[in-house]
Parts: sequence; structure tokens; C-alpha cells
Amino acid sequence: MSSHPFTTNVAPVMVTNATTIEEQLASLIRAIEGLTKHVQEQDAQIARLIHKADNVDASHIMGKQVEAHDEAEVSTKQRYAENDKSAKELQVSSDGLIPVDQLKEFIEGTIRSKIEGSSKSSLTYSKPYTPRIDSLKMLMGYQPPKFQQFDGKGNPKQHVAHFVKTCNNARTYDDHLVKQFVRSLKGKAFDWYTDLEAGSIDGWEQLEQEFLNRFYSTRRTVSMVELINFHQWKEESVIDYINRWRNLSLNCKDRLSEAFSIEMCIQGMHWVFAIFFKESSPNLLKN
Repeated sequence: MSSHPFTTNVAPVMVTNATTIEEQLASLIRAIEGLTKHVQEQDAQIARLIHKADNVDASHIMGKQVEAHDEAEVSTKQRYAENDKSAKELQVSSDGLIPVDQLKEFIEGTIRSKIEGSSKSSLTYSKPYTPRIDSLKMLMGYQPPKFQQFDGKGNPKQHVAHFVKTCNNARTYDDHLVKQFVRSLKGKAFDWYTDLEAGSIDGWEQLEQEFLNRFYSTRRTVSMVELINFHQWKEESVIDYINRWRNLSLNCKDRLSEAFSIEMCIQGMHWVFAIFFKESSPNLLKN
């Protein structure tokens, strides 16, 4: 008697790529329908085998039945293993039903594995640039220069300009800048960099655009009134005050002339220093 191979059309039971409970339940329903159809097909094929084996002795018939059931069971287990080796198999009864407790356990296990998988992947750091960028070599004897640090505040365009200039001075150009950019970041900007999708950056222009999209929109806009009312703190040095004023003025939405900027900066100083800069050395602020 010739044997007929069993075809398996079972929908994958494990929903490894589902991102929401709704998607998981929808996939589960499809899996149950596939399992039910698969069991029915198995029963029909077994019945046909038994019918064709009417003239064979009973022991031979039983052997074929066991063989058919074993083949179906192995096929089903292999399909489960391909989707998730660690998952428990759903036990389907002869009438195509799945016990409620097993169904509940399966759903909980699927959701749990998804959550655990997400948490594990989030704890693992991967380089945000592609293997092509990673394979780029720096010049022989290259020494990383000292970069200005950007912490997510201030003007991101100016930071990019400083970074590119510093790299160019060290004879580093184009896509070679990608791997060096992290050296110029700290605080929230560094956090942003480490959270970039692995292998998602394949060029300097792309990284620059991602950076500006993230931080230029969060840049605080400063009004002219705020600059006019800006003053030196009680025990603050003149240098610290000037640097603080300059950093704030970079975010001013209005274009300021150099002379007017110097005048506003001096106006916010302690009166002693204000008189000194106004009467003695007004050009010092230009430097």
C-alpha cells in the first residue's frame, strides 16, 4: 500500500513580530483556524488510508494509523519549533478544539516573550552606523582633536559648524565625521545618539540632519526684551557673564548688529565694569 504525504497548512502559532495585543490576538485566531483545518485534514487522510487498507490485516492497519498520527504530530511540532522553540505546544483535541486554559497560557506566554525580548534588546548597545561607515579608516597617526561639547542646549547649527571645522583641521572629511561625532556630545545629546537605531546611519549628511531635526526644534527662542533685562550675577566674574550672555544671544530670534549687541551686554554688567568697558575698552568684547 502506498503512503500519501501529509500536507501542513498550519498558520504560525507564535506571533513573534506582533507589536500590539490586538495584532497578537488576530494572529492567534488565524493560527487556531489553521490548526483546526489541519486536524480535520489529518483525520480525513487517516480515514482514507484505513479505507484503502481494508484487505490488509488488522495489525498492519494499526501500524499505518500510528505511523500517520506520528507523522502528523512531528510535522506540527516542527512548525511550532520553527516559530518559537521555547514555546509550549497547543494541544488540539480530535474535534479541533483548544482548551481555554491552554489558550490563556499561550497568550500570556506570547506577550511575556515579546516584553522580555524588547527589554533585552533595549539594554544592548549597537553602533548606530552601518558596516560601511564602521569600515572607514582614519589617516595614519590620527589623533582625535578636542571637540566642543554639546549637551542638547544652545545652538545645534553652530555646534555642527564648530565640529566640522575642528574635524577638517585634523584632515577628517565627509563620512569619516560620523564616527567622530559622538566625541562632541554629552548629556541629553549623548543619550539621543546612543538611542539611535542600530545600523541606521550611512553618511554624515544623514547624521547631521537627524541631529538638527532633534535639537533645532527644541532650541529656546530668546526675545530682545530678555536680552535687555539680562544682568551679571552678584559674585559672577565678567568673563563668565560675557560667555553666558553670548550663549543666550545666540538664541535670539532677532538679528542684532555687533554694536548693539555689545551695548546690551555692557548694560547688564555691574556698574563698575560697565563704566570701564564703555569708556576705556569697548573693543575688548569684540574678541
